[in-house]
Amino acid sequence: MIINGIKLPPGHTKEQLSDAIKKKCGFKPYKYRICKKSVDARFNRVSLVYNIEAVKQGEEFDIPPRIKVARSDFRKRPVVVGAGPCGLFAAYILAVSGARPILIERGKSVDDRIRDVENFWNNRQFNPTSNVQFGEGGAGTFSDGKLTTQISDPLCAEVLHTFVECGADEDILYTAKPHLGTDKLVNIVKNLRNKITELGGEVHFEETLRGVSVRNGRIEGISANTDYDTDCLILAIGHSARDTFEMLHDMGVPMIAKAFSVGARIEHPQADVDRCQYGDFAGHPSLGAADYKLSYHTESGRGVYTFCMCPGGVVVAAASEENSVVTNGMSYYARNGRNANSAFLVSVTPDDFGKKPLDGVAFQREIESRAYHMAGANYNAPCQLLGDFVKGEKSSSFGSITPTFAPGVTMADMNDLFPQYVTDAMKEAVPQFARRLKCFDMTDAVLTGPETRSSSPVRIVRDETLQSSIEGLYPAGEGAGYAGGIMSAAVDGIRCALAAIENNR
Repeated sequence: MIINGIKLPPGHTKEQLSDAIKKKCGFKPYKYRICKKSVDARFNRVSLVYNIEAVKQGEEFDIPPRIKVARSDFRKRPVVVGAGPCGLFAAYILAVSGARPILIERGKSVDDRIRDVENFWNNRQFNPTSNVQFGEGGAGTFSDGKLTTQISDPLCAEVLHTFVECGADEDILYTAKPHLGTDKLVNIVKNLRNKITELGGEVHFEETLRGVSVRNGRIEGISANTDYDTDCLILAIGHSARDTFEMLHDMGVPMIAKAFSVGARIEHPQADVDRCQYGDFAGHPSLGAADYKLSYHTESGRGVYTFCMCPGGVVVAAASEENSVVTNGMSYYARNGRNANSAFLVSVTPDDFGKKPLDGVAFQREIESRAYHMAGANYNAPCQLLGDFVKGEKSSSFGSITPTFAPGVTMADMNDLFPQYVTDAMKEAVPQFARRLKCFDMTDAVLTGPETRSSSPVRIVRDETLQSSIEGLYPAGEGAGYAGGIMSAAVDGIRCALAAIENNR
């Protein structure tokens, strides 16, 4: 039987949970498993809330079966481009089917990639093919490893179980807001790669897709460091593969400009966020670092929201092109940093930046280049106190919060970085967000920008078979405009692999 809504105080014992189940169970002896665990901090009270499945001793839990992957019948080995969550899961499912896929990635393996990223953060030595956006694991490797998603799909369970098989903690199977942590993601990604190769697949790093060959409307091969003869190509290229967008557009692959968001990272003391969310229970070890999620529609109807909130995290340099500045947020598994940070974003649409397929890319580049030059043309990021941003004044010194961005920051006025409709929307949202998170509007909260890569600026059109107008070409994941985050990207990768298997039977 399923028992929902068991509430217990933070710090409760296992015996207290067992007693609460016993009161509602109605039979014994029994065994139980946790289906979901969440925190309820509403109404100035904090509780841990459990949904439980209890069964009689000797009976089995009602656990949904894992997906069954049919044996594949590809004439040629399928190729997957991109080793982020979408590409890794697509290649894994193809490998399970016996297809022996070839996965190519322009960046480096995750261990080599970490060295390049740290060299950029510490020494300003930027590598355009090995950075926070490009390399094994994708952009999610340098994040909080959040596994929350807005989609409701049975394949989400498949993703979570696979992560556990690859080394993730089992609590991601039932925690309401699961995360992996950047530090743990490294080994998880390597273990998933090893699964692919053990099943006969190949993974090639430092290989960039250069061209796609088409004959009679169907894929017949690709060129990278070498040429590959294939009639099935899954494009899991990520939201920052701008050169690939341009190549596909020049080929005539149908794509459209889509809405995305721009803004900055905002940092507050994590202790203040904990107090706002948990009150007297702030800092309790059973609760961990508090998070938040805020949204608001301006009087003009424009959406403003927080995104990818990183408790106890840092703001990181996430550029993928030279002479540009991009920010993102990252947390380690412990989430024990002094600052909390979140993207503070405003929605923009093709009505704002242009309706040609690549106009959104040009809009992003313009902001990122402007930020680079505003901050000294040395990969520093523009930075400003929230109170000064609202007043339209350049900050002269920091208050209680030290910004975490590396390589470094330069004081600048964010009002000069973004279009006015973006900054006006952010300013209008500040007091509204503070009504729900009291510390949000603290005047010495730190803004570091820009954040421009919240999602892909394009959508590569596909049909009900998940193929482009070119037969055998499967645009997939976040870069193609069909996902937003680790979970939804991984799910779309699985979905495209399954479709490719079915379409080639």
